[in-house]
Amino acid sequence: MSLQTVATVPELRARLAEWRRAQERVALVPTMGALHEGHLKLVQAARKAAPHVLVSIFVNPSQFGPNEDFARYPRREAEDMAALEALGVPLVFAPSVEEMYPQGYATAVTVGGPALGLETDFRPAFFQGVATVVAKLLIAALPDVATFGEKDYQQLQVVKRLVVDLGLPTEILPVATVREPDGLALSSRNVYLGEEERRAAPLLYRTLTDTAQRLTEGACAEVALAKAESLLAEAGFRVDYVALRHAETLAPLAAVGKEPARLLAAAWLGSTRLIDNIAV
Repeated sequence: MSLQTVATVPELRARLAEWRRAQERVALVPTMGALHEGHLKLVQAARKAAPHVLVSIFVNPSQFGPNEDFARYPRREAEDMAALEALGVPLVFAPSVEEMYPQGYATAVTVGGPALGLETDFRPAFFQGVATVVAKLLIAALPDVATFGEKDYQQLQVVKRLVVDLGLPTEILPVATVREPDGLALSSRNVYLGEEERRAAPLLYRTLTDTAQRLTEGACAEVALAKAESLLAEAGFRVDYVALRHAETLAPLAAVGKEPARLLAAAWLGSTRLIDNIAV
């Protein structure tokens, strides 16, 4: 089956109706394009979860702040379509901004709980934008399952909370972070890194790994997190946060105990902001 692209919600629903009539499951992979191996792992997980896979490609303006990289965010439509066709994806939803946010648009989804702190301390409108566009995509397609990467861990928890709170009939399937051989988490924004910055970037993951080990060995969380920030700063990173949180609620944790825990970090190298996380 050749790849088909639709650009409007009515076209999308008409195409999905053919699959619905056969009473077959549909999986959605929401993306902003500039696809890399991490996105392709999301597609592969979706194919295992449902016989029909839909990929959305939409660079969502509402999740970018006024001084962020919306205008220069990587856009590689031809390469993306070729990669998806090679994987056998039958359908792509690639709406315009006007399709998703028509003239007079006045509605937004606000999420508390796992959306509080961490990213929103630095990007206050980010999760409102994410929650709004994800809700719109899920309502438009009503997929049985949707795949989201653990690399954007706070986003994953926000989406899981959103689906429960709004009663949306979609299972959220997490997919493990995909990394370069040196440990750097794959991201569309990695293309912004200069040569020296790219060589330094894997230190973020190594620092998280070392810090997690110290925490599991009983180190004081406050001391271990402060040391991690100091090591990154000495290496030229501008640190936004290194934090120990409950793996589901993202409430702050003072120590590693019986609760599932996650170590999360965000830091800048030059003009590139990197985020990463690992289980503790």
